[in-house]
Amino acid sequence: MQEKKEIRKKVREFRKAHTDEQIKDLSHQVAERIFAIPEYQQASCVYAYMDYKHEVMTGEIITHSWELGKRVAVPRVTGQELVWYYIRSWEDLESGYDGILEPRTDLDVADERDAFFVMPGVAFDRDHHRVGYGGGFYDRYLEKPNTHYTAAIAFEFQLFDAVPFEAHDILPKAIVTEKTIY
Repeated sequence: MQEKKEIRKKVREFRKAHTDEQIKDLSHQVAERIFAIPEYQQASCVYAYMDYKHEVMTGEIITHSWELGKRVAVPRVTGQELVWYYIRSWEDLESGYDGILEPRTDLDVADERDAFFVMPGVAFDRDHHRVGYGGGFYDRYLEKPNTHYTAAIAFEFQLFDAVPFEAHDILPKAIVTEKTIY
């Protein structure tokens, strides 16, 4: 547990050290790699998190998906669970859990079992182990039956030689950074 805390602190410091413009530029590079993934190109629906505090920005991925006619779903925290809603515009969002933008509850609940799934994380290793924020929201959601293609997006500075993990952790199929796809 202490090791995860130290990793979270280190990554938080890395994020703070980058300007908004640097984060935007690096996020664009990540998005360009996402767009080249065949599973993204073939997907009719994209699940994406709403970024905050210098995470990889997802706005470009969401907008591009809409432009291609894909459905887009984003999460809302409800108790200890994530509930995904389809959004059709930025006006479908409001301030929610911890100040993160979330979909309004009057929208249609998304219930895709086969989507391109963009997931966040604090830190990763090249074996696809993931350190999240500690709430377990994504692991709980992804343990339900689905065939989502899961792509974690991160900056290179979020990759470590090894990160602590537990047997129940859900591993993304790909980790996409500004430099490569692992």
